[in-house]
Amino acid sequence: MKHISILVPKGAILGSLEGSRQLFSQVNEFFKAKGQPPLFKVQLVGLTKETPVSGGLFTVNTDLLIGDIEKTDLIIIPAIDGEISGAIEKNKDFIPWIVKQYKEGAEIASLCLGAFLLASTGLLKGKKCATHWLAENDFRRMFPDVSLVTEKIITDEHGIYSSGGAFSYLNLILYLIEKYAGREIAVLSAKVFAIELDRESQLSFTIFQGQKEHEDESVKKIQEFIENNFQEKITIDQLASMQAIGRRNLERRFKKATSNTIVEYIQRVKMEAAKISLESSRENINEVMYKVGYTDNKAFRTTFKRITGLSPIQYRSKYNREMAV
Repeated sequence: MKHISILVPKGAILGSLEGSRQLFSQVNEFFKAKGQPPLFKVQLVGLTKETPVSGGLFTVNTDLLIGDIEKTDLIIIPAIDGEISGAIEKNKDFIPWIVKQYKEGAEIASLCLGAFLLASTGLLKGKKCATHWLAENDFRRMFPDVSLVTEKIITDEHGIYSSGGAFSYLNLILYLIEKYAGREIAVLSAKVFAIELDRESQLSFTIFQGQKEHEDESVKKIQEFIENNFQEKITIDQLASMQAIGRRNLERRFKKATSNTIVEYIQRVKMEAAKISLESSRENINEVMYKVGYTDNKAFRTTFKRITGLSPIQYRSKYNREMAV
């Protein structure tokens, strides 16, 4: 029997905590229905017996405290709520326990913003990790030694797993169920809980907001210029001249401040504008393309799909109800 410890951090988001417990517990019911013993021993583990979650709206009664568990097989870190640094501070006593369990063979899975608590252990250094796209800038700033993967819903590296934003944690739990219980049980779980199986990308959900939480004022001015003039043809030399900075120096500073090259940033701003048009207007694809400053149809469609994971037509069909009917 695999021992699963679902942590109950102070300020956890109840949905990811309870959703995980339900899915693993339901797998046990599937096995019982076949006359087989349950596969998982699922326990809620906290720092205190009663833990307030979801902004204090709910209280979770834990099964055990971390000091009661000498060894576990899988640790689930649910999403945490509120101001991130404060949430980590309130739950810092989990950190040495998580590290100890991992070193003794336990696997770890973080869900959504639970990645911040996992990254605080230092176990993610040099490894890949996913989290909610809204928290991308904060995560990069706080944990520059972690390879943040913004497009993936799931990462799996050296017994450490992570999921992307919000309810994509369900896909990670299904992934773990398939690993431990097999494909048939994972498919059955997906059907019972009406979860889309094998979803890999969260690109189509991402809203690009720019990365301005840095101190380089020249780069901020260039970002603002790009965002206000994305319809025009913008060159790196033009931007460097505006701020009287050498091209190479600007490219280095821009990448350091935003985690994007200048070309990538321009493309993402243009594609975000294209997404808004596709969501809300009846303009055809070519009209949208010209509107955001592209004249090459192939280049536009290739860039759009690389950034969103969908073609322009697929994106419109998914998000523009008026055009879909």
